[in-house]
Order: sequence, then structure tokens, then C-alpha cells
Amino acid sequence: MQVLQINPVEQVSVDQDRLGALYSQLGEAGAEDVVCRALEELSLRLSHSEALFRESAWSELRKNTRSLIAIAEQIGMKALSHVAGDVTYSIDRSDTVAVAATLSRLLRIGERSLTAVWDIQDITL
Repeated sequence: MQVLQINPVEQVSVDQDRLGALYSQLGEAGAEDVVCRALEELSLRLSHSEALFRESAWSELRKNTRSLIAIAEQIGMKALSHVAGDVTYSIDRSDTVAVAATLSRLLRIGERSLTAVWDIQDITL
């Protein structure tokens, strides 16, 4: 018997207009500070989401995921925000299989989105 391992790759994009608006509003130093803090917070909340799922802490997972939406939108991570909404929807429906699937997707997109923003920042510096 042969086992096939599937490694999904998520396409992500960062709303460069949103990032540009942040830089226009806050200046380079202010925008970089906001983006760096947002990336750090997203990273922490994504790993916390995984722990909350393993603990079946649904209300805390919902709250944590909702906060991801606001942070992601602030720095132009549309895909991350959208999938975090899908996780929240799945929690609201008490569909643990859907929560597992959408959370897994959220973690993949989160990782790729964080990398994408760092790559953009490296270009703009």
C-alpha cells in the first residue's frame, strides 16, 4: 500500500494599498512599529489558537480568532482575516470537524502571510 501525503500550499497576498496608507498616515517609523507589533501579535495568537483547539476551549478560541481578524485587516492581510472568519463561523456552528479544517488552513495562511509582510517590509526599507 502506498500512502500519498498532500501538502496544501495557500496563496496569500498582502493589500499593499493598506500598508501604503499606514505608511502615509503614520510615517515610516510609526508604520513599521505598528506592522512589527501586529506581526508579533498575530504570531502569538496563531500559536495560541492551536493550543486552544487542543484544549477544546471553544469560547476562548473564538475570542482569539476574532482578534486575529482585526489585526490582520489593520495591516492588509485579507486572506488571513477571511479564513479567521471561517474558523469563527465553524465554532459558532459547533462543527468541530470544520473548526479543525479551517484552523489548519488559518495556520498555513498565517505563516505564509507573516512571511509575505516581512518580504514586503524588506523591500520598502
